[in-house]
Amino acid sequence: MPKGKTKTIIWDINGIIADTVPYHLKAWQDIFQKRCVKFTQEDFSRHFGQSDDTITRTTLDKRTSPSQIYVIASEKDANYRRRVMLNVRPLPRTLKLIKSLKGRGCSIALASSTPVENIQLVVRELDIEGFFQAIVSGRDVKKSKPSPQGFWLAALKLGAEPENCIITEDAVAGVSAAKRSGMHCLAITNTHPNSKRDEIDNQSLNKM
Repeated sequence: MPKGKTKTIIWDINGIIADTVPYHLKAWQDIFQKRCVKFTQEDFSRHFGQSDDTITRTTLDKRTSPSQIYVIASEKDANYRRRVMLNVRPLPRTLKLIKSLKGRGCSIALASSTPVENIQLVVRELDIEGFFQAIVSGRDVKKSKPSPQGFWLAALKLGAEPENCIITEDAVAGVSAAKRSGMHCLAITNTHPNSKRDEIDNQSLNKM
């Protein structure tokens, strides 16, 4: 980063800070199984990083109403929170890195497609509520990842220019959003193998 510029780090939470991905998968599978819809690991990986509303709308019948989508997504999140309560664990060395960056004067934000209730639960369980100067949830923006709106809003809240921000992401949709945002991106392969980089690079990089 250029000397004299504000250093802002924008973190995703699922699969980056906390090992919550398996709980999300199981919650989705429970919800869709009740509706006789198969939801595989491959389906989950393809949609990972997108908002609950987007995943619900894409997986179910296109005629599903907005009110039905809201009910299903809310049911899934309640299922997820029951699973993750008292079971959430930080990924190795992540919290130490965040503390170190904060100690070096970096501005720290969190931007996730998940609802704010899910974010609050995880940060409370990990006792990291004071780490972030700004938090953006999926309900704070009109478009979820791969749109960069969440990252732009996080930067706006911190008064940071996009070119002075670094995003940490592990989802294909998240890395694509980061590339479209005009920010730097550190792609982490916790939930996706290195082979996914080709898929990310082949996606359109036009800003939304």
